[in-house]
Amino acid sequence: MMITRMLSIRRLSAYAIALLIIAGCATPPPPPPPPPPAATADTSERSFDEAVQVATDGLMSQLQARWDPAAKTDAKRGIVIDPMVDALSGQQTAATRLLEQRVGERLQANPQLEVMPFQVASLSKAQYLVTGTMTRVASAQPGARQVFQIDLAATDLKTGTVTAQASSRARDEGLDTNPTPYYRDSPVVVKDKVVDGYIATSKTAPGQPADPVYFERVSTATLISEATAAYNSDRYADALSLYRNAETTASGEQLRVLNGIYLASWKLGRTAEAEDAFGRIVALGLANNNLGVKFLFNPNSTDFWSDRQVSGPYGFWLRQIAKHAAAAKVCMNVIGHTSRTGTAQYNDRLSMRRATYIKQRLDKEAPELVKRTHPSGMGFRENLVGTGTDDARDALDRRVEFRLVDC
Repeated sequence: MMITRMLSIRRLSAYAIALLIIAGCATPPPPPPPPPPAATADTSERSFDEAVQVATDGLMSQLQARWDPAAKTDAKRGIVIDPMVDALSGQQTAATRLLEQRVGERLQANPQLEVMPFQVASLSKAQYLVTGTMTRVASAQPGARQVFQIDLAATDLKTGTVTAQASSRARDEGLDTNPTPYYRDSPVVVKDKVVDGYIATSKTAPGQPADPVYFERVSTATLISEATAAYNSDRYADALSLYRNAETTASGEQLRVLNGIYLASWKLGRTAEAEDAFGRIVALGLANNNLGVKFLFNPNSTDFWSDRQVSGPYGFWLRQIAKHAAAAKVCMNVIGHTSRTGTAQYNDRLSMRRATYIKQRLDKEAPELVKRTHPSGMGFRENLVGTGTDDARDALDRRVEFRLVDC
């Protein structure tokens, strides 16, 4: 019996040793993937060029951290840049154009990257989509130096996931914040869910998805960008053709597209087409409860701007707003806004007077609106720009807004 037990123990020991050897030879499970690199946030105030360099280098370092060091290839990773915007107004300005240029130059200087044109053909070749915004940072101290926050993000074009995000702050040392011609001439605030999605994507942390409303419409955005460049270069016929091409895409029903059709038609003297396009802008704005119109008034008055080059189309703007509001049977608050010049009390009264004037004009166009519209004055409490320059730079602050309310 003793011998039999010893043999059994030896057999079990040998079996256990064999299991240990087999286990030792088995392939260990792969390590978990590393977490995405953290976004680079920098709150130090720098010159514009230094701030752009800090944000762009932070973006590139996060991208490089995700590249496989074992993958040896001479092929560059393609990048496209969707034109950058001011985050508060949604506009492109001379300053955001400069930001886009500086970021592009810094990225292109990296031997592993290639900045490609923001065109449909590039989307299937590039790896990353870069978005960027500038946001004026409010200061708690009166008279303090103005500062802009720069936010950049790189989204993987195949997965729709933000791969890198970096921020920095730039002192406003004479930056040109005049809007580009398209936005300067725009009759409405061109800031809808697509533009909001672009802005949100630029602030999204790595590892999170880009805003779907924006990302799913990137191919149309390339056409809008090309059309807007044509408009800014005074090539209005080309711009109109390109905006109409954008309109035929699956995601072409966008405020930027309809606004471009209006602008180009007006510049070409096609008044009927311009009025039709403005009517469609109004319908879209009312459907989304997002309609702010740039009615400009003479200083301290309720008279429209004296220059007919500016105020000439106001008559059909009012006609189309009244027509579509009456047809939709909506109730609206007509809200006047002013720029940040003068006292708060004075601007509250002035914005109320202007809202009342617009309501009266609408009532004449469509008497059924008399009981369905209500004027109010917001003064400068909801400024989008807030510079108080009373020129093209803060024209959006002097808008009249139409907000739907329950009847």
